Amino acid sequence: MSAEYLTQQFVNALGLGAIYALLALGLAIVFNVLGLLNFAYGELITVTGYTMFFLAPVMGLWPSAVVGMGSAIILSLIIQLVAFRPLRGAPAHVVIFASFAVSILIQALIRNVISPRPKGIAVPSWLDNVWVVGSFHFPVLSIITFVVAMVAMIGLTAFLGRTKQGLAIRAAAEDFSITRLMGVSADRMVVLAFALSGLLAGIAGILWIARTGSVAPSMGFNPLLQSFIAVVLGGFGSLRAAIAGGFALAFIEVSLQSFLPNDLVPFTAALTLVVVVAVLYFRPQGFSKLTPERVA
Repeated sequence: MSAEYLTQQFVNALGLGAIYALLALGLAIVFNVLGLLNFAYGELITVTGYTMFFLAPVMGLWPSAVVGMGSAIILSLIIQLVAFRPLRGAPAHVVIFASFAVSILIQALIRNVISPRPKGIAVPSWLDNVWVVGSFHFPVLSIITFVVAMVAMIGLTAFLGRTKQGLAIRAAAEDFSITRLMGVSADRMVVLAFALSGLLAGIAGILWIARTGSVAPSMGFNPLLQSFIAVVLGGFGSLRAAIAGGFALAFIEVSLQSFLPNDLVPFTAALTLVVVVAVLYFRPQGFSKLTPERVA
């Protein structure tokens, strides 16, 4: 294969990995604070998409995207209030079941109130352009996706490292019980974690819709699945590991699509999981330095 083709696939993997990293980071923030996975996380992306679908014809695509991010944050806080806060202290499987119930409820509402069919969202045609530098071709959308995601992650890193609330979140992610004993409000940290999770899901949702150009009631399932796989691959020990897992998952996926014979390309998703399982067989803790026993 030519250097031009490999470079293009590398850029594609960076763009896809940026979305996966954002999704994994949003899922991991809540997990590292509460020790629980939010399985209604995909619906944050769904609500972002439908907000853009309804508002884009009225106020334009990008203003509607900003409102979509806000709707993702609000829904994330509602999920915390409805499914997580009343069940705090309950067995983990009860809380997980509650988040599943919220996910199914939101999907059912969209199917019955709006439509069970996918809806298209008009995205600017220039996002499909390709920048040509010599003999190299760089997809505009992949580059923009990577830049936006990196800005978001750098901003989050600065928030976590330079603000009192951010340091409290990092401390809670390391040891929630000790953080509470130090006088940090548990409720405030949980709310902040869900708000950050919603913000990241909103940004990732906008980038996801820019790639797909459509919304559907169950559109959040695939992002939820990919973010969960990325967190497992990276390891539950840290937020940086979740980011690494997101990029690693994208590179595995794009590599398989690029190098597999044409007859096997339809099986890319399944083969990606096979590779992930193989990686976890040799390194069960993923990229995290923590062992599964310590994380639990």
